[in-house]
Amino acid sequence: MARSSKAPNVSADLGRPETPEETAARKAQQSRLYRQRKTVNNLVYSLLVTVGLALVIFLLVPHSDTSPNWAVDYQKVAAQAQATVKTPLVTPVMPADWRANQAKIKMSSSDKVVVWYIGFVTPDDTFIAYRQGLAANDTWTASILTDLKPTGTKTIGGVEWQEFNNRSAEHPGNLAYALVTVKGTDVFVLNGNAGDKDFAALAANISAQIGK
Repeated sequence: MARSSKAPNVSADLGRPETPEETAARKAQQSRLYRQRKTVNNLVYSLLVTVGLALVIFLLVPHSDTSPNWAVDYQKVAAQAQATVKTPLVTPVMPADWRANQAKIKMSSSDKVVVWYIGFVTPDDTFIAYRQGLAANDTWTASILTDLKPTGTKTIGGVEWQEFNNRSAEHPGNLAYALVTVKGTDVFVLNGNAGDKDFAALAANISAQIGK
């Protein structure tokens, strides 16, 4: 009777030929480890391809060396907003080195007051929020100033403004200083962290329009 020329698999760990069950288990383990390595290799390859494509897209898209201009054309927005309300909207006309980062007409959530709003960035890169509350009330004003107490009055451009100086407070933010005046049923509120000079310039521009 002829014998098989195939030598039995000898396990180095066992020191004896493997049983058929042990051989099957070893091959299954080798197959599993192979699949794991292949999966990891595929993931690494996919990641490299993705990074490469992102780099190509970045290089192909033109990039400007200048900073973007985020200034809002608040005069244009004012003209559009005026078409939605009957009350004349008072829109300050400030020098070119004043910018607006936001301009909109909205309704306050609590008092249902229609508000014309402009956020001004001053030449010193400080901030003043301007609001014209149409047919506004004291509750609306208090909600903006979070119940700050008036510290005096100032006459700017022939119009008396109530002053709220909160600069000595710790971290006052955009409530560091505020000016408020009333014309008819409308309330005009300025608040922010700018200096007196910038507040006076903005208030004077508004006074020139509402004081007529």
